[in-house]
Amino acid sequence: MAKIFAYSIRKDEAPYVEEWKKAHPDVEVEYTDALLTPENANLAKGADGVVTYQQLPYKADTVEALHEAGISKWSLRNIGIDNIDLKKAKELGFTLTNVPVYSPNAIAEHAIVQAARILRQDKRMDDKMARGDMRWAPTIGREVRDQTFGIIGTGHIGRVFMDLVEAFGAKIIAYDKFHNDEVEKKGYYVDSLDELYAQADVISLHVPSLPENIHMINDESIAKMKDDVVIMNVSRGDLIDTDALLRGLDSGKIFGAVLDTYEDEVGIFNANWDQKGVPDARLDDLIHRDNVLVTPHTAFYTTHAVREMVMQAFDNNLLMIQGKEPNTPVTL
Repeated sequence: MAKIFAYSIRKDEAPYVEEWKKAHPDVEVEYTDALLTPENANLAKGADGVVTYQQLPYKADTVEALHEAGISKWSLRNIGIDNIDLKKAKELGFTLTNVPVYSPNAIAEHAIVQAARILRQDKRMDDKMARGDMRWAPTIGREVRDQTFGIIGTGHIGRVFMDLVEAFGAKIIAYDKFHNDEVEKKGYYVDSLDELYAQADVISLHVPSLPENIHMINDESIAKMKDDVVIMNVSRGDLIDTDALLRGLDSGKIFGAVLDTYEDEVGIFNANWDQKGVPDARLDDLIHRDNVLVTPHTAFYTTHAVREMVMQAFDNNLLMIQGKEPNTPVTL
């Protein structure tokens, strides 16, 4: 009988793990709510594969500890692989899978809702209302349909976001090194990021964390943007140079920002700092600005998406255990 051990199974994931177990009575499944660390990698000893969620960095010592536990088949319940020592994983003969598409709608819906909230200055108005200040001015909103949305990255999430923006009647321009045929037919592509920066009222990032994309939003790129631009990042935190973003907000160049990711989020997001205070001064600053909406990497966090992440990760792991090609392998 095959055996899979899973780490960091949250309460919201457990019902879907049990659903998968019920559908696969010939597979033994054990799990813990603890995140994978070098110290608890031995919990997987005797298993044929592991399923994890990328929340902590999986450095060489973690990869080595899994290897020592006899594991070589590793499935992630998420997209990102940037926190894994892939060189060490390759050296030790691991096969790795992720879940690149679980619910583009979850992230795109979050993005459009937050965009509308920023444009209507909802956070400022909510604060005024909480203080009993019910005067309209100067908290006047901007209509979504009047904006030009610059969408950087036209993969699964970028295209669903594009559909939602279209429904509002806004103008769309897009940039991607790799053109999508449907987007091409609509005539949305511009030839350069500089062209997009110069035209867009709202800039939304939907690209991966690759070396060429890190800090693509910086002092130089912000200077090329229109005044009162809105910057949105529901992708990867390191796409934005946080210091440059803060400078743009301070100067008034940037009207507002939507951030579901943050470049130093690992170890901070999905933790409770209620009585201790947020241990990152820049993040704390952003959270308390009335023209910035920060969420702790929860755009994905819907029942639909969570179920897909669990099901696809376990399916991938079993396929590897059976010696078959997994649905979404990661090239090491």
